[in-house]
Amino acid sequence: MNTAWSALIIDDDPGIRQSVRLCLEADNSTVLTVGTTAGALEALERGHFDVVFLDLWLQPDSGLTALPEILRCQPGIGVIVITAFASFETAVEAMRLGAVDYLPKPFTPDQVRHAARRVVNASILRRQLSELQDRLDEAEGEVTFETHNATYASFLQTASRAAVSDSVVLLRGESGTGKSVLARWIRQQSKRAEKPFVTVHCPMLSSDLMSSTLFGHKKGAFTGAIADTIGKVEAAQGGTLFLDEVGDLTPDAQARLLRFLHERRYERVGDVTERKADVRLIAATNKTLEDEVKAGRFREDLFFRLNVISLKLPALRERREDLLPLARQYLHFFERRQGRFQLVFSPRCEAAILNYLWPGNLRELRSAVERGVILSPASILEPEDLGLAAELGDEADSVPASNRSRSGSAVPGLGEDWSIAEIEREHIARVVARVSSYEEAAKILAIDPTTLQRKRKRYGLA
Repeated sequence: MNTAWSALIIDDDPGIRQSVRLCLEADNSTVLTVGTTAGALEALERGHFDVVFLDLWLQPDSGLTALPEILRCQPGIGVIVITAFASFETAVEAMRLGAVDYLPKPFTPDQVRHAARRVVNASILRRQLSELQDRLDEAEGEVTFETHNATYASFLQTASRAAVSDSVVLLRGESGTGKSVLARWIRQQSKRAEKPFVTVHCPMLSSDLMSSTLFGHKKGAFTGAIADTIGKVEAAQGGTLFLDEVGDLTPDAQARLLRFLHERRYERVGDVTERKADVRLIAATNKTLEDEVKAGRFREDLFFRLNVISLKLPALRERREDLLPLARQYLHFFERRQGRFQLVFSPRCEAAILNYLWPGNLRELRSAVERGVILSPASILEPEDLGLAAELGDEADSVPASNRSRSGSAVPGLGEDWSIAEIEREHIARVVARVSSYEEAAKILAIDPTTLQRKRKRYGLA
């Protein structure tokens, strides 16, 4: 196994502890050994492990008694029980209590390594599947790292050099430029590529939620805390923690984050045990943090902690050589998704794409192409299908009357021959395309998110 991982061995026999440790260290594992339940629980409270080997007959305790406590300390950890007194009944009981495998003594070094590999690989696979779904949900159809623009190519080279370090990276740029996708790309270029990638959406973190979300909590720490819960930091242990839109943190949340960045230690809410975090931090913001600092809305000391390596993503209008290649890639992606094939942009549509400034950047371009693929009945997409007829300027006058809308424009204008519903539909579509979330769109439109969802469904924008 090439990926580094960690193991905890709990056995009251020093010889067994030593032999298992040697087996696992030969397989690129960092190993800690303890001889008692108390020692194991203390180790689990202070550090993170990928797999645990647990002797079922610990003197004077029972491993079966310790098993629920181990899972309470680190929910979801893979526990392999080992014993010299193997029986069907004890195996069944251990599995019922949460163990994932059973290894009878005497065992060979290969049996130890294979058992550990199964647990670690299964954990990696579950995490990768979860991250893949998150990526599909958040950045479906994104293509941002093939470029014909010299400035952007140079930017990617700088980002690649930053990726191989373990320093904090601050991603800046307008909304929709692909900061979250770049964060995942940086993780893939780093030495933590095989470790977790955990995203924290900072605008959703109020002061009260900050500590629990990031650091977890103990059962009974507050109303509704019905079980021990790990936080985002612990979930990202060994990997990458991505703080999305960090500029939107409340002042109290900023103070708590600053303490964590300074010490790289934390406690779960309601717990006094201090834990050490091994995470690489990437933060992103669409705000100019220097201005936020001057205005007193963002802590200067936190800014300095985050601004170790700063990367500013160029806006889409600054890499115009990539506009048509990106639009065509989105077109091919969405035509496959919708079961439509051989779709193309008309020359007028390509001219409109090049003429438009794309204030919503990649997110707006993707949404416009997706809308065109869904709503256009023809195989040749026109500017009207992407809501871009106004970008043609005088060229629109040369369009045959049969191909034009009632007022000669595909974009509803006030005072023209459009219904209220048509104007509302286009306005909603454009607002949704340029912002990062439906909640933000609802706020701009001065309606609640439920109403926005209902209107999107009514107008075929869902």
